[in-house]
This record gives sequence, C-alpha cells and structure tokens, in this order.
Amino acid sequence: MTAEATTAPSRVRDRAQYGLCAALAGVGLVVIWDATRIGAATSSNDPVGPKALPFVIGAALLVVSALYAIDVSRGGVGEQEAGEDVELGHPADWRTVGMLAGAFLLNAVLIERLGWVISGALLFAMASFALGNRHHVRGLAIGIALGLITFYGFAIGLGVNLPAGILQGII
Repeated sequence: MTAEATTAPSRVRDRAQYGLCAALAGVGLVVIWDATRIGAATSSNDPVGPKALPFVIGAALLVVSALYAIDVSRGGVGEQEAGEDVELGHPADWRTVGMLAGAFLLNAVLIERLGWVISGALLFAMASFALGNRHHVRGLAIGIALGLITFYGFAIGLGVNLPAGILQGII
C-alpha cells in the first residue's frame, strides 16, 4: 500500500454554499414572518385557514437550509453538471421565442372576450405549434380539453370563476 491509498480524501468546503444556506434560511424566515401577518379567516369549509401552508413552507425552507449547511460542513459537493444538449455555437431561435410571446399576448388580449376555454385552447395550440407540433387538430383538441378541465377545476374545486366569454351561459 502506498501512502496515497491510506490517506483520507480531502474535504472541500465551498464558502459560497454557506451563503446559499443563509439565503434559503432568510427566505424561510421571511415566509414565516409574513404568515404571522395573515388575518384569521376560517370557514366551515376550511377550518385550517390560509395561515397553515405558509408556516409549513417556511419551516420546510428552514429545515432544508439546515440540512444543506450540515452537508456542506461535511464536505458534500454537488455533482458536476453534465451539460445541456445545446450547441453553444448556434444562435438563439428567436422565431420560436417570438411565436410563444405572440401566443401569450394574444391570450391576454382575448381572454376576456372569448373566455378562458377558447383563449386557453388557442394558447395551447399556438404554443405547441411554436415548439414543433404539426398536428393542428389534435393540438386544438387537447387545448380545448385542458381549457375545460381547468375551467371547471377552478370553478368547482377552488371556487374561482374564470372568464367564460362568449360561452357565458353555455358552460
């Protein structure tokens, strides 16, 4: 055995990771502090109220930051990124970005007039076209299905009414 084989591996401590731990803990504290300012609003349908979830999220952020700090202090390091499947020599695809931005802007303009189901279906169909889908009817059909599911999910499940637009009274 050589002397190199018997020595323990050196621990790498990255001080920047402690800054990330502190930032994560800071966000957790802000979430908990902000949750204390939420008024007590309970109903027969929701006996817990809106205060519980921010406390859970804030506490989870604090726990994760503490566990991360322990991992960093023990010499834990993240795996090197394998890289993305992106050719850095090629320019950005501004045509796709423009089509996606246009789809979102069109949705913002049409959502009140046409309603969520129709504008959401158009948004899905246009976004899927911009990302390479060439099955237009199928994209529109999936968009309509998702629009109806989310419309009724918000209305029935959450009690939030999305705009019905020209389908008012029909759906």
